Amino acid sequence: MKLHKALMTVATLAGLLTAVGAYAHTDEYLDTQTAPHGGQLRMAGVLHFELVVAKNSPQAQNNPVVVYVTDHAGTKTSTAGAKGTVTILAGKAKTTIHLAPDGDNALKGTGSYASTPDMKAVVSVTLAGQNTEQARFTPLAKTGSSRQDEHAGHAGH
Repeated sequence: MKLHKALMTVATLAGLLTAVGAYAHTDEYLDTQTAPHGGQLRMAGVLHFELVVAKNSPQAQNNPVVVYVTDHAGTKTSTAGAKGTVTILAGKAKTTIHLAPDGDNALKGTGSYASTPDMKAVVSVTLAGQNTEQARFTPLAKTGSSRQDEHAGHAGH
């Protein structure tokens, strides 16, 4: 009987650890995934945020920023009634852009920022009736998937 209880406890703990691990993706893992809108993916609590920024804008001008919100399985999460901000650090410039709902699962805003390879961004989103979730991005950095794409067809070299 004690062996049965011990086995059940081990099985339960293994199941819990598997469930917890399934909901926690690292930035490195997400960088190997292809984002649906060409942006960068990050975990934010139990949600995924995809940040899409202007990629070819060396001048700080009125550039768009879009954050797409999905659940862990990639299912669209409604942004109706949501609000958010994106704080962009590019070089020595710091810009905060306010986000408003834009479609089923997107928040959008515009602001003056230059697209630089060292750009960093902090996204904060508050969905209606929920706590604020936050994620950090390096939206123009080379990711694992883009490095793999560069070397596609070069196997064995």
